Amino acid sequence: MLELKNVDKVYPNGFKALNNVSLEVKDGEFISIIGLSGAGKSTLIRCINRMHDIQGGEILIDGVDISKLKGKALRQQRRSIGMIFQSFNLVRRSSVYKNVLGGRVGYHNTFETIFGIYTKEEKLLALQNLDKFGILDKAYVRADQLSGGQQQRVALARALTQQPKILLADEPVASLDPATTIAVMNDFTRINKMGITIIANMHHVDLAKKYSTRIIGVRAGEIVFDGKPEEVDDEVCFKIYGRHLTANENLGASVDELPDEPVEGKEAK
Repeated sequence: MLELKNVDKVYPNGFKALNNVSLEVKDGEFISIIGLSGAGKSTLIRCINRMHDIQGGEILIDGVDISKLKGKALRQQRRSIGMIFQSFNLVRRSSVYKNVLGGRVGYHNTFETIFGIYTKEEKLLALQNLDKFGILDKAYVRADQLSGGQQQRVALARALTQQPKILLADEPVASLDPATTIAVMNDFTRINKMGITIIANMHHVDLAKKYSTRIIGVRAGEIVFDGKPEEVDDEVCFKIYGRHLTANENLGASVDELPDEPVEGKEAK
């Protein structure tokens, strides 16, 4: 469903962030991208949804080269690509419900967006998705009144309301504590089981290994590893990072020790 062919990305200062990157993604995969800071992980994610334009190659979604789309055609294609950020990217002074309805912006014109004109079906969809993540009771609370974990779940509900085929995530749990990290990663797994393809940048290698179906290692703007989670050993990590990993690059034993779901009535904050 997604294919990158010989993609190059060069920033205005001349820095080449991606160098001849080729990648095929199948429908329903859960892919984690790992690598050092500055290796090109975030650039790769942001090129897929055209937050960054590329200087060479092609990015095909269902056979359509999105790098060449403009205007209405680009907006329509972007509907199929959801995005989750480390900083949540919520409208902090707005209610949770209005933030989740923001997932439908790509389906409306400017007038409807400004005045918040949504269909009854869209409003119901937003509430249903809040319920899926256990935060329906927060629907009319301001987003800035929520904990970090709750805000990320609002962001996930918003992305799901967009009804995407692909969900991109740029280090989505980097700012969360270990317990909340596990809860949010389980949410990603649930979304993936709904048939949505996930491509996520991961800071922690052990998280990538636990939750992904496939891992891609990026170093200096190039893919240096593409394989199964169980193939990622110390030798592979050395190839990706150029050194052995330090303790703060893994959650360590906490990944296996924590429950797969939050304890009933004690959702991670």
